[in-house]
Parts: sequence; structure tokens; C-alpha cells
Amino acid sequence: MIRSIQKIVVRLFALAGVSSAIVLLLPAAAAAGSLSVPTFSLPVIAQALPQIDLSIGGEAEDFSLAIQALILITILSFGPAFITMMTSFTRIIVVFFFLRMGLGTQQSPPNQVLIGLALFLTIFIMMPTFNAINENAIQPYIEDEMTQAEALVEAAGPLKEFMVRQTRDEDLLFFMDMVDLETVQTVEDLPLFVVVPSYVMSELRIAFQIGFMIYLPFMVIDLVVASILLSMGIIFLPPVLVSLPFKILVFVLTDGWYLLVQSMVRSFN
Repeated sequence: MIRSIQKIVVRLFALAGVSSAIVLLLPAAAAAGSLSVPTFSLPVIAQALPQIDLSIGGEAEDFSLAIQALILITILSFGPAFITMMTSFTRIIVVFFFLRMGLGTQQSPPNQVLIGLALFLTIFIMMPTFNAINENAIQPYIEDEMTQAEALVEAAGPLKEFMVRQTRDEDLLFFMDMVDLETVQTVEDLPLFVVVPSYVMSELRIAFQIGFMIYLPFMVIDLVVASILLSMGIIFLPPVLVSLPFKILVFVLTDGWYLLVQSMVRSFN
């Protein structure tokens, strides 16, 4: 059995050597005229390659199929930034992380649960805006009633209205002054590169204010527990271990999740 395997291996190496020798001798034989090696010119190879149309314009004044695919891939890669920077997701997720730090539960609830709940709350809050985008931009574009550029402009309108409604005037005026933008007549005249950073700054300010209000009662519980342990002479026991059950109990008895979600949803109306 072993000898037969050795013979097979030897034959394989021999075949490999012969084939490599033939490949090496082909150019020399072709140069000597003994063999005719087929040659391919550049036009023939170019004809075999698939043709891709990258032109912009046409009868419908629209982008070509390749440009449309490129724009779609770009929008999908920009999806996380779109969700976190132009919707209510920023305020919700920052408040949730403040809540977990105030409770002192470290990894409970886990990040996946908090992010999932924040995403579904974002969908619930942004549903009127998404419906307006669907009616004004997506459906007319699907029915070939407008071009891609017109659809993008129409889709940006409801988003700008939502963000400006939640933005402080000071933040908006600050970025308008930075780009030397004069007073505009309507919200549609504001560019996105001015609306988005001002909206994010306002959202972070509101989220930190809510986080402070959430963190304050839990800090009071920690101080009370630490003072009691110190008065009893128990200095080697971390106060966090003792205050954690009391903080969870207070949060559950006050129906904290309901109050927190209700207040955040109503804050966007």
C-alpha cells in the first residue's frame, strides 16, 4: 500500500515537471517558428470586457445604472451616521447609558438591549417624518415622476423640519455665522451641513440634562448608604454593593422604565 502511494506521488511530480517544461519552452518554440502561439490584440480583449456606462444625463436627465448603484452603496454605508446623527437616536441612547451608570449595574442591561430599544423608539418617534419622506420623495421617484436629485431634495425637507424643531436657536445661529449664511426664509433653504451639527449639539445638551436628573437620586442613595456604613464602622465593605439593591428597588417601585420612555417620547412632540 505504501509503495503504491509512493509511485502515485512520483508520477504526479513527473507530470508536474513535464507540464512546467512545456510552459517554459512555448515562448522559445514560438520564436523559432516551430509552434504558432495565438496572440490576442488589445481591441479583441477590450471587446470581451463588459461595457459599463458611467455617463450622467440622457433623455430623462437621470443617472446611469452604475452611478445609481454607487449612490445606493454610499447611502447604505452612511446608514449608521444617518441613524445616530439625524434622528432621535442620539438623545435616547445617551440617556440610557446615563441610567445604567447611575444604577451601577455595569453591563446590565447589555448594550444590545439598550441599542435595540433605542432603535425601535427611534422608529416610533420618527414615523411621521418617514411617512412624509415616503409620500413626497420615494413614491414619486418609484413612479418616475421626479429624478434622483429632486427626490433627494424632497427627502431632506422633512428631516430638516424635524431637526430644526428640536434645535436651539443659539446652536443654529452659531453654525450659520461660521459659514457666513444670511437669514433664510424657509427651513428648506438651510443646508444640511449647518442643520446636522447644530441638531447634534442640542441633542447632547438635552441628553446630559436628562442624565443629570436621572443620576441625582441614585447619587443621594449612594451617599446615604456610605454614611450609614461609615457610622457603623464598616469601612472595608464597598458602599456600591449595599446601595445597588436599594437603587434597583427604588427604580422598579417608581416604574422607572415607563416614566423614562414616556418623558423622552413626549420630549420630541
